[in-house]
Amino acid sequence: MRRWTGLLAVAALCGAACDGKKSTDRPTRAQLRKTGAATVEVIPSDGQLPYCMLYTVSEKGVIRQLTLTRENRSIRCDANKPVAHTSFRIPVQEGKVRLYIFFSDDRIPAGPVAQQLYELRGQERINAMDLRLPGRVFVETLEFTPEEGGTAVTGTVVGAGGEPAPEGTGVPVLSDGGTEGGLGAMDEAP
Repeated sequence: MRRWTGLLAVAALCGAACDGKKSTDRPTRAQLRKTGAATVEVIPSDGQLPYCMLYTVSEKGVIRQLTLTRENRSIRCDANKPVAHTSFRIPVQEGKVRLYIFFSDDRIPAGPVAQQLYELRGQERINAMDLRLPGRVFVETLEFTPEEGGTAVTGTVVGAGGEPAPEGTGVPVLSDGGTEGGLGAMDEAP
């Protein structure tokens, strides 16, 4: 009788743990939406922690913080909306990048995260247990390879259809890429 009970317990445990799914079959916390040859949006999935930070680590070893703010902390990231309501341009010359998205339950400082990424740059995969961060933190790693193509136009007036307007038909463009009376390249909306 004891033998059957033990065998049934093992079968029940195996059935619960071995349901045919691989350990990598977990829901993704974010997805990439390619918006151009070298631009991408990061879209958090439903049910994620409310704050996030984005970093890229290129094949050449360059680490970039994509969500840089004045306070240098993580930002609010709403589900199903692009992070920072923007697309991020990935430099083609740096090759394929890994995007690290750090979701947290509180705003965390970005400096220590960047330092730890630098220390772990040779590691194949990075997870939340590798980092020394306060609170609950989840890490999603995605890959993106930028491609040559598209025509980048900076410092020009954009017409109603999103195309550059003919010269002399719009607002004067300043040397910083902004417009007279408008937002410059480094200015923020109120």
